[in-house]
Amino acid sequence: MASGEAARPAAASPHSRRHPSVIPGFGITLGLTLTWLALIVLIPLGGLFLKTTELSFDQFWSIVTSRRAFNALQISFGLSLAAAAINLVFGTLIVWALVRYEFPFKRVLDAIIDIPFALPTAVAGIALTTLFAENGWLGGLLVPFGIKVAFTPLGILMALIFIGLPFVVRTVQPVLLDLDAELEEAAATLGANRWQVITKVILPVIGPALLTGFALAFARAVGEYGSVIFIAGNLPNISEIAPLLIVIRLEEFKYADATAIAVVMLLASFVLLFAINRLQRWSEVRTGRI
Repeated sequence: MASGEAARPAAASPHSRRHPSVIPGFGITLGLTLTWLALIVLIPLGGLFLKTTELSFDQFWSIVTSRRAFNALQISFGLSLAAAAINLVFGTLIVWALVRYEFPFKRVLDAIIDIPFALPTAVAGIALTTLFAENGWLGGLLVPFGIKVAFTPLGILMALIFIGLPFVVRTVQPVLLDLDAELEEAAATLGANRWQVITKVILPVIGPALLTGFALAFARAVGEYGSVIFIAGNLPNISEIAPLLIVIRLEEFKYADATAIAVVMLLASFVLLFAINRLQRWSEVRTGRI
């Protein structure tokens, strides 16, 4: 009996029973991933930071805190955050209508959402400027009320909302599609009011997707250039965005100034996106989705 037991093969561990993958192994995929990221992302960004070493700290600080640069950065980040927040609210309402209701021309409306994805940014800028100029269809209606959109920060906000809306809609839509409406009906049957259904059933599920959509819309807005320069008016300290100021500095052959402003934009964007990512992670852990 003892010898039989000794001859019996040991039980294989779960790890030893793994079948080989049909796709390339971990080493190959990781190596290709790191190589591609280095070539496309890390090396260009490293070159950007390396260029700033040509400046002393005092020179760098003087450039980024100058009145024109500070106002341009403030306009870019402030309006980008505002546009992303507006898109978060109205994008969620659009998703709810597309997912939960049936109505005529629903598919047409769903397709229209993707137009900012495909439309060249310059075309979007020209269209918005024509629409909201003082002699435009909508701009002319707003003039009697003292509201001027084109060539003002409000015009920049409109352009950033236009180009950022699809990011929220397309991020939240598949998550809401997976949320069974019967869960909402069950919560209502158990006595939950509408607010409790929203906060206890719906938001915990779509919350991480909302944060992702907000982050994508914000990132897209911060780097937007083509559609904004047509409707902004590009007045220094009033309606000049940071990407435009970078281009102006490059045209003036002030490469160090352009690099300094670009580094500030990069670092600020990274900090904000990192904070949003951590908040999204916390939301997923809190709701038990991971």
